[in-house]
Amino acid sequence: MDKTAIRNAATVIMVRDTQHDPRILMGQRGAKAAFMPNKFVFPGGAVDTGDADIPLATSLQDRCIAQLSHETDPALIPALATAAIREVWEETGLILGEAGTWPTPPPADWASFAAAGYLPSAAGLTFVFRAITPPGRPRRFDARFFMVDAARQVCGDVDDFTHACDELSHLQWIRLDDVRHFDLPFITQVVMAEVTNLIRNGETPDTVPFFRNDDEESLFLRLGGARL
Repeated sequence: MDKTAIRNAATVIMVRDTQHDPRILMGQRGAKAAFMPNKFVFPGGAVDTGDADIPLATSLQDRCIAQLSHETDPALIPALATAAIREVWEETGLILGEAGTWPTPPPADWASFAAAGYLPSAAGLTFVFRAITPPGRPRRFDARFFMVDAARQVCGDVDDFTHACDELSHLQWIRLDDVRHFDLPFITQVVMAEVTNLIRNGETPDTVPFFRNDDEESLFLRLGGARL
Protein backbone atom coordinates (compact mmCIF):
# COMPACT_ATOMS: atom_id res chain seq x y z
CA MET A 1 0.00 0.00 0.00
CA ASP A 2 1.22 3.49 -0.85
CA LYS A 3 1.66 5.14 2.56
CA THR A 4 1.70 8.60 0.96
CA ALA A 5 -1.74 8.13 -0.62
CA ILE A 6 -4.59 10.09 0.93
CA ARG A 7 -6.87 7.74 2.87
CA ASN A 8 -10.42 8.53 3.94
CA ALA A 9 -10.74 8.73 7.70
CA ALA A 10 -13.25 9.48 10.45
CA THR A 11 -12.60 11.17 13.79
CA VAL A 12 -15.01 11.59 16.70
CA ILE A 13 -15.15 14.49 19.15
CA MET A 14 -16.99 13.06 22.14
CA VAL A 15 -18.47 15.69 24.44
CA ARG A 16 -20.09 15.43 27.87
CA ASP A 17 -21.59 17.83 30.42
CA THR A 18 -22.32 20.32 27.65
CA GLN A 19 -24.64 22.51 29.74
CA HIS A 20 -22.43 23.09 32.76
CA ASP A 21 -18.77 22.11 32.39
CA PRO A 22 -18.11 20.73 28.88
CA ARG A 23 -15.41 18.09 28.54
CA ILE A 24 -13.84 16.40 25.52
CA LEU A 25 -12.48 12.84 25.36
CA MET A 26 -8.85 12.65 24.20
CA GLY A 27 -5.92 10.26 24.43
CA GLN A 28 -2.19 10.36 23.72
CA ARG A 29 -0.58 8.65 20.75
CA GLY A 30 2.53 6.57 21.35
CA ALA A 31 6.05 7.98 21.10
CA LYS A 32 6.86 5.56 18.26
CA ALA A 33 3.71 6.23 16.22
CA ALA A 34 4.45 7.14 12.60
CA PHE A 35 1.66 9.73 12.58
CA MET A 36 1.52 12.48 15.23
CA PRO A 37 3.66 10.76 17.92
CA ASN A 38 3.07 11.86 21.53
CA LYS A 39 0.20 14.17 20.53
CA PHE A 40 -3.16 14.24 22.28
CA VAL A 41 -5.90 13.48 19.77
CA PHE A 42 -9.54 12.51 19.41
CA PRO A 43 -10.33 8.84 18.70
CA GLY A 44 -10.33 8.14 14.97
CA GLY A 45 -8.64 6.46 12.04
CA ALA A 46 -8.81 5.33 8.44
CA VAL A 47 -11.85 3.82 6.78
CA ASP A 48 -11.45 0.05 6.31
CA THR A 49 -12.62 -1.78 3.21
CA GLY A 50 -15.22 -3.73 5.18
CA ASP A 51 -16.80 -0.70 6.86
CA ALA A 52 -19.24 -0.23 3.99
CA ASP A 53 -20.73 -3.69 4.68
CA ILE A 54 -21.51 -3.17 8.37
CA PRO A 55 -25.22 -2.69 9.18
CA LEU A 56 -26.16 0.48 11.03
CA ALA A 57 -29.10 0.37 13.43
CA THR A 58 -29.67 4.07 12.69
CA SER A 59 -28.03 5.94 9.83
CA LEU A 60 -26.74 9.50 9.79
CA GLN A 61 -29.28 12.32 9.82
CA ASP A 62 -30.31 13.69 6.42
CA ARG A 63 -28.68 17.05 7.14
CA CYS A 64 -25.42 15.37 8.01
CA ILE A 65 -25.52 13.25 4.85
CA ALA A 66 -26.15 16.34 2.72
CA GLN A 67 -23.15 18.14 4.25
CA LEU A 68 -20.89 15.12 3.83
CA SER A 69 -21.94 14.77 0.18
CA HIS A 70 -20.05 17.88 -0.93
CA GLU A 71 -17.01 16.74 -2.94
CA THR A 72 -17.53 13.17 -1.69
CA ASP A 73 -18.76 9.97 -3.34
CA PRO A 74 -22.18 9.30 -1.72
CA ALA A 75 -21.32 5.60 -1.52
CA LEU A 76 -18.55 6.44 0.96
CA ILE A 77 -20.77 8.19 3.51
CA PRO A 78 -22.13 5.12 5.39
CA ALA A 79 -18.59 3.76 5.65
CA LEU A 80 -17.41 7.03 7.21
CA ALA A 81 -20.06 6.73 9.92
CA THR A 82 -19.22 3.10 10.53
CA ALA A 83 -15.50 3.85 10.70
CA ALA A 84 -16.17 6.57 13.27
CA ILE A 85 -18.10 4.16 15.51
CA ARG A 86 -15.52 1.37 15.08
CA GLU A 87 -12.61 3.66 15.95
CA VAL A 88 -14.38 4.88 19.09
CA TRP A 89 -14.94 1.26 20.15
CA GLU A 90 -11.38 0.16 19.38
CA GLU A 91 -9.58 3.13 20.91
CA THR A 92 -11.81 3.91 23.89
CA GLY A 93 -13.96 0.84 24.50
CA LEU A 94 -17.11 2.99 24.38
CA ILE A 95 -20.11 1.86 22.34
CA LEU A 96 -22.10 4.12 20.03
CA GLY A 97 -24.92 1.71 19.32
CA GLU A 98 -28.38 0.37 19.89
CA ALA A 99 -29.39 -2.92 21.45
CA GLY A 100 -29.99 -5.51 18.74
CA THR A 101 -28.93 -8.70 17.00
CA TRP A 102 -26.67 -8.74 13.96
CA PRO A 103 -28.38 -10.18 10.84
CA THR A 104 -25.20 -12.12 10.00
CA PRO A 105 -22.11 -13.07 12.03
CA PRO A 106 -19.94 -9.95 12.45
CA PRO A 107 -16.37 -9.76 11.15
CA ALA A 108 -13.57 -10.27 13.68
CA ASP A 109 -13.01 -6.60 14.45
CA TRP A 110 -16.70 -6.22 15.38
CA ALA A 111 -17.08 -9.49 17.31
CA SER A 112 -16.69 -8.01 20.79
CA PHE A 113 -19.00 -5.09 19.92
CA ALA A 114 -21.69 -7.54 18.78
CA ALA A 115 -21.09 -9.81 21.78
CA ALA A 116 -22.01 -6.89 24.03
CA GLY A 117 -25.47 -7.00 22.41
CA TYR A 118 -25.32 -3.91 20.21
CA LEU A 119 -25.50 -2.81 16.62
CA PRO A 120 -23.55 0.31 15.62
CA SER A 121 -25.67 3.46 15.45
CA ALA A 122 -24.87 6.81 13.83
CA ALA A 123 -27.65 8.55 15.75
CA GLY A 124 -26.33 11.77 17.23
CA LEU A 125 -23.25 12.08 15.03
CA THR A 126 -22.88 15.64 13.73
CA PHE A 127 -20.43 16.50 10.95
CA VAL A 128 -18.39 19.51 12.10
CA PHE A 129 -15.07 19.65 10.20
CA ARG A 130 -13.10 18.18 7.29
CA ALA A 131 -9.34 18.35 6.77
CA ILE A 132 -6.78 16.85 4.41
CA THR A 133 -3.30 16.25 5.79
CA PRO A 134 -0.74 18.51 4.06
CA PRO A 135 1.77 17.01 1.59
CA GLY A 136 5.08 15.77 2.94
CA ARG A 137 3.70 14.02 6.02
CA PRO A 138 4.39 10.28 6.64
CA ARG A 139 0.64 9.60 6.46
CA ARG A 140 -2.08 11.60 4.70
CA PHE A 141 -5.78 11.46 5.49
CA ASP A 142 -8.97 13.07 4.26
CA ALA A 143 -10.54 13.20 7.71
CA ARG A 144 -14.14 13.96 8.54
CA PHE A 145 -14.68 15.08 12.13
CA PHE A 146 -17.92 14.16 13.86
CA MET A 147 -19.16 15.45 17.21
CA VAL A 148 -21.43 13.45 19.53
CA ASP A 149 -22.98 13.99 22.96
CA ALA A 150 -21.54 11.04 24.87
CA ALA A 151 -24.05 11.28 27.72
CA ARG A 152 -26.89 10.67 25.28
CA GLN A 153 -25.33 8.29 22.79
CA VAL A 154 -22.82 6.07 24.60
CA CYS A 155 -24.23 2.74 25.79
CA GLY A 156 -22.94 2.23 29.31
CA ASP A 157 -20.49 4.07 31.54
CA VAL A 158 -18.70 6.93 29.74
CA ASP A 159 -15.76 6.51 32.13
CA ASP A 160 -15.24 2.80 31.44
CA PHE A 161 -12.22 2.43 29.13
CA THR A 162 -11.44 -1.17 30.10
CA HIS A 163 -12.17 -2.48 26.60
CA ALA A 164 -9.92 0.03 24.82
CA CYS A 165 -6.95 -1.13 22.78
CA ASP A 166 -3.51 0.32 23.54
CA GLU A 167 -3.35 2.75 20.60
CA LEU A 168 -4.21 5.71 22.81
CA SER A 169 -2.90 6.10 26.35
CA HIS A 170 -3.98 8.50 29.10
CA LEU A 171 -7.60 8.50 27.91
CA GLN A 172 -9.38 11.25 29.79
CA TRP A 173 -12.22 13.72 29.72
CA ILE A 174 -10.61 17.16 29.48
CA ARG A 175 -12.40 20.36 30.43
CA LEU A 176 -12.97 22.58 27.42
CA ASP A 177 -10.94 25.39 28.98
CA ASP A 178 -8.02 23.05 29.68
CA VAL A 179 -7.61 21.40 26.27
CA ARG A 180 -5.26 24.14 25.03
CA HIS A 181 -2.71 23.19 27.70
CA PHE A 182 -2.17 19.75 26.12
CA ASP A 183 0.23 18.89 23.29
CA LEU A 184 -2.15 19.04 20.33
CA PRO A 185 -1.54 18.74 16.58
CA PHE A 186 -2.12 21.98 14.68
CA ILE A 187 -5.27 20.70 13.00
CA THR A 188 -6.69 19.60 16.35
CA GLN A 189 -6.22 23.14 17.66
CA VAL A 190 -8.10 24.48 14.63
CA VAL A 191 -10.93 21.98 15.05
CA MET A 192 -11.17 22.72 18.77
CA ALA A 193 -11.70 26.42 18.06
CA GLU A 194 -14.66 25.54 15.83
CA VAL A 195 -16.07 22.96 18.23
CA THR A 196 -15.75 25.27 21.24
CA ASN A 197 -17.95 27.86 19.52
CA LEU A 198 -20.53 25.21 18.60
CA ILE A 199 -20.69 23.83 22.13
CA ARG A 200 -20.89 27.17 23.88
CA ASN A 201 -23.47 28.55 21.48
CA GLY A 202 -25.47 25.32 21.36
CA GLU A 203 -25.41 25.36 17.56
CA THR A 204 -25.58 22.83 14.76
CA PRO A 205 -23.37 23.99 11.87
CA ASP A 206 -25.15 25.18 8.71
CA THR A 207 -21.90 24.89 6.79
CA VAL A 208 -18.80 22.86 7.62
CA PRO A 209 -15.18 24.11 7.46
CA PHE A 210 -12.93 22.25 5.01
CA PHE A 211 -9.16 22.62 5.35
CA ARG A 212 -8.13 21.33 1.92
CA ASN A 213 -4.41 20.78 1.41
CA ASP A 214 -3.67 19.93 -2.20
CA ASP A 215 -0.22 19.49 -3.68
CA GLU A 216 -0.55 22.93 -5.30
CA GLU A 217 -2.14 25.00 -2.53
CA SER A 218 -3.91 25.01 0.83
CA LEU A 219 -7.42 26.42 1.06
CA PHE A 220 -9.71 27.01 4.04
CA LEU A 221 -13.24 26.59 2.69
CA ARG A 222 -16.81 26.17 3.78
CA LEU A 223 -18.26 23.09 2.12
CA GLY A 224 -20.20 24.32 -0.83
CA GLY A 225 -17.29 26.32 -2.24
CA ALA A 226 -17.15 29.55 -0.23
CA ARG A 227 -13.67 30.56 0.85
CA LEU A 228 -13.20 31.66 4.48
